Amino acid sequence: MTAAIKALTELLFPTLCLSCGKVLPERGGHPFCPECFAGIRFINGPLCPVCGIPYPAEESPDHVCGDCLLKKRHIGTARSLGVYESILHDAIHAFKYGGNLTLGERLGRLMAEHDYPSFQVRDYSLILPVPLHPRRLRQRGFNQSVILAREISRRHGVAMDFRTLRRIVDTESQAGLKKEERRSNIRQAFCTADPERVRGQNILLVDDVYTTGSTLGECAKTLLKGGAEAVGALTLARAIQEPS
Repeated sequence: MTAAIKALTELLFPTLCLSCGKVLPERGGHPFCPECFAGIRFINGPLCPVCGIPYPAEESPDHVCGDCLLKKRHIGTARSLGVYESILHDAIHAFKYGGNLTLGERLGRLMAEHDYPSFQVRDYSLILPVPLHPRRLRQRGFNQSVILAREISRRHGVAMDFRTLRRIVDTESQAGLKKEERRSNIRQAFCTADPERVRGQNILLVDDVYTTGSTLGECAKTLLKGGAEAVGALTLARAIQEPS
C-alpha cells in the first residue's frame, strides 16, 4: 500500500529539475537533472589551500593565493561546493529570496555529501551558521545558513549551535559594495552570546555564498576573541568576481 501511494504521489506531483523543469528520476536527491547537474562548476582544485579560491585548470598544483600570503586571516581553511554562477546562482536565489525551503534542504544535503579537497567536516567540533540580524530574520522568515548547516550537522554528526553567534548590528546589505566597503560595513557586527560555548572549540562556519570573505572573517574574528581554538568555513558557492 505504501509503495502504491508513493508511486501515485510521484505520478501526480513529480519532482522537477530546478533549472530546466525536467522530471527527476527520484525524490529526495539533489534538485537537478543529470544534464543541469553537469553544468555546475564544482570546486575540486587546483585551489588555494587556505581560502579555497579555485584556479584555472592549467595553474596546478594547489598553492596559496596572493591575498592569503599578504593578509592576516582569521579563518584557517575555507571551502565552497561550487562557483556562484548559472545553475547554482539561480538555485541559491530561488532558495534565499524565493523562500523555497525544501530546495534549501536539498542544497544542504548536496553540500554535506560532497568531498572537499583537504577538508573534512568531522575535523570540527561545532557548526555555527552565519546569523542574520533579527530584523532581517523577521523579514525573510528564515536564516538560509541555518537550513544548510542543519543538513551538514545531520550528515556528519557534528553539533550545530545557531544561538551563540549573534548579529548585533543591522548593517547595510553587502551586495553592491566593494571589498574594502564590505569590511568596513561588517566590522563589529557580531558578538558571542556565550563565550563558554565556543571556548576551545574548533568551529566550522556555514554560509550560502563566499564573496570577499568579509562577513565570514568578521565572524571568525569574533569567535577567536571569544576563545575558539580555530575557525573554518564552508559555503554553498564561491563568487569568483565581486558582483557589479
